[in-house]
Amino acid sequence: MNPSTALARVLVDELARCGLSEAVVSPGSRSTPLALALVAHPEVRVHVRVDERSASFLALGLARVSRRPVAVVCTSGTAAANFHPAVMEASESGVPLLVLTADRPPELRGTGANQTVDQIGLYGSAVRMFAEVGTPDPAPGMVAYWRSLSCRAWAAAVGGRPGPVHLNVAFRDPLTPDEPGTGAPSWTEPLEGRERGRPWIGRPGPRAEPAPFRLPDVERGVIVCGDGDYDPVPFLALAELTGWPLLAEPTSNARRVGAISTYRQLLASPRFAAGPPPELVVSVGRPNLSRQILAYLRRAERHVVVTAGAIGDPCAALANAFSDPARTATDVVAAVAAPEGLELAPPVADHHPQRTPSAQYPPSARTDWSRSWWRAEAAARTAVDTVLDADEALSEMRLARDLASHLAAGSLLFAGSSMPIRDLDAAMRARCGVRLVGNRGVSGIDGTVSTAIGAALAHQADGAGGQAYALLGDLAMLHDQNGLVIGPGEPRPDLAVVVVNNDGGGIFSGLEQAGHPDFERVFGTPHGVSMERVAAVADLPYTRLEWATDLPKALLGEGLRVIEVQTTRTDSAVLRRRVQAAVDEAVDGVL
Repeated sequence: MNPSTALARVLVDELARCGLSEAVVSPGSRSTPLALALVAHPEVRVHVRVDERSASFLALGLARVSRRPVAVVCTSGTAAANFHPAVMEASESGVPLLVLTADRPPELRGTGANQTVDQIGLYGSAVRMFAEVGTPDPAPGMVAYWRSLSCRAWAAAVGGRPGPVHLNVAFRDPLTPDEPGTGAPSWTEPLEGRERGRPWIGRPGPRAEPAPFRLPDVERGVIVCGDGDYDPVPFLALAELTGWPLLAEPTSNARRVGAISTYRQLLASPRFAAGPPPELVVSVGRPNLSRQILAYLRRAERHVVVTAGAIGDPCAALANAFSDPARTATDVVAAVAAPEGLELAPPVADHHPQRTPSAQYPPSARTDWSRSWWRAEAAARTAVDTVLDADEALSEMRLARDLASHLAAGSLLFAGSSMPIRDLDAAMRARCGVRLVGNRGVSGIDGTVSTAIGAALAHQADGAGGQAYALLGDLAMLHDQNGLVIGPGEPRPDLAVVVVNNDGGGIFSGLEQAGHPDFERVFGTPHGVSMERVAAVADLPYTRLEWATDLPKALLGEGLRVIEVQTTRTDSAVLRRRVQAAVDEAVDGVL
């Protein structure tokens, strides 16, 4: 066996012992040892993609939904650079990735050798760990070094601040196993790891939970659940216990019964926003979806940031990073406890506060503060739905609301950046049973299709049995249409990709740039592309959807498929203003 094959097999075997079960590979010559080692390993499912950017976002989606590190492999040169956007997203959203880039050996670097660039520290501060894996030489102790390094990389990816790690692996020829007559040194040292399949380095179990921070007993408290991979149930229980309103972004998965579904419009309503400021805001996750939330945080007398997470040690997370985009945090804690005299019930599988949809207040709304929120919520919810239901043709906001409402329990919904996630935030009713995810770390539109496919594949693999859906904009679809191309024999998702096609960038229509004379060309960016043509290139089923009543039927089906809803940016901007005006009027009537 040659040294390159030995190195690759040991790295893959040790990562599999740590828990690796999924890997994404882009073809290339220098990465041959890693690709062949992964394909040969019985515990690892391999996905192959020709586009490295698509491959890395596919790995991101797999890791985000499975909550386990996924390996992504490429050859040297610009291939490794194409991983960078997904690495940045993984870093900001705390998703564990194992980035394995093949490289030329040191003697070829800086010589003008083909496909050779400086890959040392390529991703900068976006990775939790970087290591240059030395060129394999048949020397004593190398196997222990490789296995130890693999364990360190895994631990860094899933540690207190989960995220991507980067191993740059230099290979010398020969790159394929058992090539006779090459004159390469033969590997003689045993490759075996620990007995009974144990990792080379054992990892301790989770550290003891820290003592929770006791919240003060105030009347005007608010709970804000931002994007993140944490358990929302304790925060819903806290809201029910204290009566404090809970404002939940869609990808917090906390917008269930008991949450304020119209907070976005309420905080934009002048009279409501002019009310008394909160004495206390408790936030968890990354609440950065709306300007209204950030402005509201700046009004709070006290802001407690909770670093709770589903993966990793909350104490370590506290030491490394926390979300405070408004720069208003007064306390940063790993966990919270209800005010003195109130006891939180133990977490349950799901959360159903004792309130029927027809009730004006939940039982916990005992103060004027909480009752004012629920009066406004009831009025605003009616106003939003009345405006959206006035036309049976699907608008962008109605599509977002109805899609989230129609999905069966156990479904997964991937929300694209830009307007899809914001329309969900503005229109989605409170509900449970659907898991919402999106790329909210850096919030780019690149790699969206591939991330959604990876998320769907991971959702299918966990045996939950629910269907997967994606709500994307047309620019996000066009930006990553390569993600739709899946080779024969590759694992394929059951995923309905619902695309809002308004012929350009709709988000800019609501921003300051909208009035500029060059707006349409520079920001609107019309393209004139039908999603039917995009689907045809990848040989995918296509449905054109126009009426709200046809949505349930359009969602039926299996496999990867495309559903297009054509809208106009002008009409959508007008509708959003009408919705806000209706909420303003309705809320003024109940305050």
